[in-house]
Formats: sequence, C-alpha cells, structure tokens
Amino acid sequence: MTNKKKRTMHTPEFKAEALKLAETVGVTTAAKQLSLHESQLYNWRKAVRQTSSVSDREKELAAENAKLKRLLAEQAEELDIVKKGRHLLRQESKVERYEFILEHLLYFSVTRLTAVLQVSRSGFYYWLKHRHNTPPRMVVQQELDSKVHDAFNESKERDGSRRIQKELAENGDTHNIKTIAASMKRQNLVPKAARKFKSTTDSKHTMPVAPNLLAQDFSADAPNQKWAGDITYLATSEGWLYLAVIIDLYSRQVIGWSMDTRMTASLVCDALSMALFRRGFPENVIVHSDRGSQYCSQDYRDIITSCQLRQSMSRKGNCWDNACVESFFHSLKVEAIQYEPIMTRDVMRRTVFEYIEVDYNRTRRHSALGYLSPANFELKHIA
Repeated sequence: MTNKKKRTMHTPEFKAEALKLAETVGVTTAAKQLSLHESQLYNWRKAVRQTSSVSDREKELAAENAKLKRLLAEQAEELDIVKKGRHLLRQESKVERYEFILEHLLYFSVTRLTAVLQVSRSGFYYWLKHRHNTPPRMVVQQELDSKVHDAFNESKERDGSRRIQKELAENGDTHNIKTIAASMKRQNLVPKAARKFKSTTDSKHTMPVAPNLLAQDFSADAPNQKWAGDITYLATSEGWLYLAVIIDLYSRQVIGWSMDTRMTASLVCDALSMALFRRGFPENVIVHSDRGSQYCSQDYRDIITSCQLRQSMSRKGNCWDNACVESFFHSLKVEAIQYEPIMTRDVMRRTVFEYIEVDYNRTRRHSALGYLSPANFELKHIA
C-alpha cells in the first residue's frame, strides 16, 4: 500500500508574495527558497494573468457601456431642449433664444443649448455681457443687501436689524429699520436666537445677607457708582467651567471676570479683584449680586470691607434684581457658545475671553447705550 503525499494548500496572499519574489530572484531560485515546484509558480502566474485579462476586458466593456449611456443622455437632452424650445426655431430674432438658454442653464449645458437652438456660443456670451442694464432700483437694493450681509457677518451673525441699522448709519448709510429688516429677510439672515439656562448659585445657607441697595435701579451717572456681579456655568466636553463677572452699570462694560472648574468663593473674589485693579480701587461703590454662598463668604466680604465698598444683594429668588448681568450671560451663551460645537475647557476659556474683551466690551452695540459699545460709550461720555 502506497502513502500519498499530503498536498500543501497556499493562501492567495502567499501566492501573491511568492510571485513577487519570483520576479525579483527568478522562478527557479524562488521555488527552491520556498520549497515549491517551478510549475506551481508558473501556474500561479498564468492564473493571475488570465484574471487580469478578464478584468481588463470588463473595464473596456464598462467604458463602452458608459460611453453609450452618455450618448443616449445627450440625445435625450437634445430632444428635451427641442421639445421645450422648438417654437423659437421659427422666429427670426435670436434674443428670445438667448433668453431661453439663460433660463435653462441649470438644466442643460451651454454647448447643447446653443447647438440645438442653432446659435453660436460666442453670440450668446456677447448678448449675456451686453444685455439690458439692471434697473437703478435693483442696483440700489443689491448694494444695500451687500452692506447688510457684510455687517451681519462682521457681527458673527449676532446683530439684528436695529444694530445693523446703527452700524450702517455710522458709515453714512442711513436706512429705515423696515428697509434693513426686509433686506435681512430677502437674504434669510436670522440672528442667533436664545435658549433657556438655569441659575447656578445656591442661596440656601445661613451666612449673613446684605440689603438690596440697588433696588432694580440700574442707572448710573458716572463710572464706579454701581457694579453688578453673578456666576454662570458653561458646559464643555470635560465638564463644567464656571464664569464670574463684574459689570459697571454705567456703561455695561465687563470690568472683572474669572473662570474656574470649581464654583468657590475665590472665583468671585478674583473677578472683584480684577474690577478693582482696572478701575483704580474706587471707594463707596455699590457692588450688587445674588445671595449665593460665594458672595456671602468671609473672603468676599473682607474685600468689600477693606476696599470700602457697599455690598448689595438681590431678594431671594428674584432674578430681575440682577437683570443686567443675566442679560450679559444670555448674550454670551446665545452669540458665542450656543451654535458652536462642544468645546474643551481651554477652547471655552479662549472663546469667553474673546467675547468679553474683543466683541462685547469693544464692538458689540448695546441698546441701553444708544447702540454704542460699552468702551465707546465711556470714551464718548467721559472727558
């Protein structure tokens, strides 16, 4: 009884690499190195070439098929053009043919349209360039739309029609508010809208509470008469980032701010310290906030006392007593954060910094300030 030698099976990957080796060192050497018969390598190479030949033929057939489909599509397109515009071929004037071509450029190519309608491409382009001028009213409207669009983009899609009206008026372009609104509607320019946000501070504590000296009177005759502060939270991909601000109610300018990953007393102390440094340590300023534990802390009250400030606090659960700061937080979240992708804490810090120090304080027009930015308002009204 004879024993048959077991046949060794090889994977397609092995065969491919073996053929590459054969191309490099020769079939005989490769067969010896791999313990193969030369005939095996020749058979594998023949199979690969046959497969390649079949693949090439399939590609040729596919190319021919695509060419035929393209020709059929072109013929169908020409028939469609003739069906829609055959009445034009009976007219002597070419203007109506040119107008037909212009109306159907979205559906057919210029080459096909001009060929079927028996006009030259150069003639069509000449007519297109020298056709009747745009009416003066349309020119004025287009110029206004362009200016409104530029102003809207410069505000980072934040300003509505009234702020854009003020922006254009400063550049000598005075327009009715309804005209600006109509331009925005034509261009589908919609300023960023609002979402609701929850309060953050905790007023359920037993620490001392200051009286409400502000009493919802947010007016001030000069800087450093009334300051208002609060805390808000900002959602990031790494957790919360807390922001505390101090706003001068005279100009609505953010004069102090601080950000941290924890909502502690040091957060509000740092914001108040920045405001004091920036304003030259004024005395007898009303510093208003809510009843959060951070504002009632000993550290915060020590700064109030040592700098001879007057602490004021909102009534319990009454957000309107600190409406100006709430309005700022609303603007920050709607205009700079709400429509942006979720940020890391570092990116959020940079975004908030840029919004406060560049956009809000220096360029954003405030309705309570006659549509001037806080910084420009102070420059204009303080000698």
